[in-house]
Amino acid sequence: MWCFRRRGPSGFSSSSTAEEVTQGIDATGLTAIVTGASSGIGTETARVLALRGAHVVMAVRNMAAGKDAREQIVKAIPSAKVDAMELDLSSLSSVRKFASDFNSSGLPLNILINNAGVATPFTLSKDKIEVQFATNHVGHFLLTNLLLDTMKKTACKSGKEGRIVNVSSEGHRYPYPEGIRFDKINDQQGYSNFRAYCQSKLANILHANELARRLKEEGADITANSLHPGAIVTNLFRYNSAINGLVKVLGRAVLKNVKQGAATTCYVALHPQVKGVTGEYFRDSNLSKPSRQGQDAEMAKKLWDFSMDLTK
Repeated sequence: MWCFRRRGPSGFSSSSTAEEVTQGIDATGLTAIVTGASSGIGTETARVLALRGAHVVMAVRNMAAGKDAREQIVKAIPSAKVDAMELDLSSLSSVRKFASDFNSSGLPLNILINNAGVATPFTLSKDKIEVQFATNHVGHFLLTNLLLDTMKKTACKSGKEGRIVNVSSEGHRYPYPEGIRFDKINDQQGYSNFRAYCQSKLANILHANELARRLKEEGADITANSLHPGAIVTNLFRYNSAINGLVKVLGRAVLKNVKQGAATTCYVALHPQVKGVTGEYFRDSNLSKPSRQGQDAEMAKKLWDFSMDLTK
């Protein structure tokens, strides 16, 4: 991407890469989970965290693709500590199994990166939840809750701050005018896959905000933040011909590549500048501001209660 290179207060810009924003950072001794790590910015995030010394668990729906991605990382970085574990975020039973297996492994957990996302036509998950909301938000909500005790224990034992990172998008600015329509989540009538995607991305931000509030109130040494990775050349909108066509036309001229797309995630996950920062929204490896709806504390609390009911 050749546009918009002006550096922000952090010293980084939209053209900074994940390697550049983590240059000189030693993540040895840290353990991180990255969801959706079998492709795109998820793979690049896993690679760069491993490059900096972290033990990375790639949580992937497609194990064959996950193992291929892992092999490519290890081939490039022989010293990398990388594992692949199966996780289908659209299935609550799969989320529970993953969390149980991880918690039983005895591994610590310093960093949780809720990166995975889908953009698909209307369908319901196995749990009868609209699949974009189920995958992008509900699965991550349950996963985070089930791993929190391990993260708290790790933070106490290691004396190192835990970090939870929700990957959202600027799509969070375009849900229904009133924000998340809880009564319309599973309603196919008048359904728009783009609007449903935007609702799920708004949920990512509100989840991080409410989680940050709760953790701070509890006194836990864990931060929770959300971010926009940038407009990236990926196949996320392959089901939307208009948007996918636009992506192909614009291409590298105005969109980030994967190395740039993973930068903000890696920055929020590892950089010392983010220590103690919680309940914030980042863009281009700098603090930013979400939409008015993304700052709605009451909606965040309502979403939390709604999500708790869905995951009982």
